[in-house]
Amino acid sequence: MGSALASDHVYLPDTVSTAAKILVVGHFAVGKTTFVGTLSEIRPLRTEETLSEAGAHIDDLAGVPQKTTTTVAMDFGRLTLSEELVLYLFGAPGQKRFTRLWRDMTHGALGALVLADTRRLDQSFDVMGLLEEHAVPYAVAVNRFDDAPSYPDAEIREALDLLPETPLVTCDARDRISSTHALIALVQYLQTRLAQEPM
Repeated sequence: MGSALASDHVYLPDTVSTAAKILVVGHFAVGKTTFVGTLSEIRPLRTEETLSEAGAHIDDLAGVPQKTTTTVAMDFGRLTLSEELVLYLFGAPGQKRFTRLWRDMTHGALGALVLADTRRLDQSFDVMGLLEEHAVPYAVAVNRFDDAPSYPDAEIREALDLLPETPLVTCDARDRISSTHALIALVQYLQTRLAQEPM
């Protein structure tokens, strides 16, 4: 299925002068592929494979029994914000066996949006730790699943041990407006950090 925003505009206009790399990360089956596909203005690149019996002991399907595919390299999408600025969205696979790929993807990244699931918040620590290790600033977006419990932001912040300045938002990765708001929260945070850096 193509992106909700996919169009015939494959090439960027000549006016684009700035490109920013944004990571969309999180644990296995948290909605990264859906998020990138929802926002991408081009048909997103997806590297999904069917889950197999061989991976059953590795990929924990607890809470997501309907999942039938998994990303094995990355998702890639593009979102033009203005005549001058374009965002490249890179979705990373969620399993720990792809840690080396996560590290490679952090190079040149302006920031990251960490998707989280309230049913499995503890599984977010590995990716957040990696971002912190590589000094990649991030915001956290709790992806709303229909059967997931809802908690106050303060409890989620405490559970994830977030710094006070780290943005925390909720989103529905299937919804373009909701996903856009999550991305805006990250971009505004990155702009604030850049403005505070010494000249």
